[in-house]
Amino acid sequence: MNVYSIQAGNFKLDGGAMFGVVPKSLWQKTNPSDSANMIDMSARCMLIENGNKLILVDTGMGNKQSEKFFSYYKRWGDFDLTKSINNAGFGLDDVTDVLLTHLHFDHCGGAVIWDEDKKSYDVQFKKANYWSNEDHWRWALNPNPREKASFLDENLLPIKKSGQLNFIKKTSDNFVFIDELGIEIMCVDGHTEKQMIPKVSYKGKDLVYAADLIPTAGHIPVPYIMGYDVRPLLTMKEKSSFLEDAFEKDYYLFMEHDPYNEIVSLKKTEKGIRFENSFTLKDL
Repeated sequence: MNVYSIQAGNFKLDGGAMFGVVPKSLWQKTNPSDSANMIDMSARCMLIENGNKLILVDTGMGNKQSEKFFSYYKRWGDFDLTKSINNAGFGLDDVTDVLLTHLHFDHCGGAVIWDEDKKSYDVQFKKANYWSNEDHWRWALNPNPREKASFLDENLLPIKKSGQLNFIKKTSDNFVFIDELGIEIMCVDGHTEKQMIPKVSYKGKDLVYAADLIPTAGHIPVPYIMGYDVRPLLTMKEKSSFLEDAFEKDYYLFMEHDPYNEIVSLKKTEKGIRFENSFTLKDL
């Protein structure tokens, strides 16, 4: 199995929203903000080469929204999903599967593009199976007021229309092996309903794509919860259990939204599980 880090773009989000009730005096130590209180974020996807499978985990926010939309997120840097896949040695048509951890726009926006005349939408990965799970798909199509702005029809309906949508059947709160993909997945419900967290074995190490369970290294302490989470108390419970398990089993966390820490290891302290070291895939 080979794993590649795919950079789908950098952006900024409000630091207060990203850390909820945690005071700025604490979170700015790990995630410094600019003059507008915005912190740096990444959309780091994972590309998994597993036998005859080439699995892309998440797709970033894409490029099809309006300039007004993107102005809220202050994109920076020159990363691009297609270029990054190409730089890894693959083309878009080589991707066999697209696993969407959840359907918020910054995770699935790159799954759908404008067609050539910009009058309708099409899937970006035309030869791939797109994977969600039935509970989360239903949740996204019937959004609660809190998440409505994150679930965009133009990111979802074209996938359904394409006939390429598939559902993961096993949605456990423990890691279970998914036969169709050849990787393990666990589901968590604090951030949103049935967010999927993948785990792969790479160079003898267990590598977990942390998605929005732990978006940046600064979010490792259990109380450091995003204001976006629909069930923050459940997030804390899920995170606490996961971190204990991750430390005991020596998992490495692949960070989706941390532009400065690609992979992190964990240590146990008197205050709980904490950040230990930062790595890149090449370091492992």
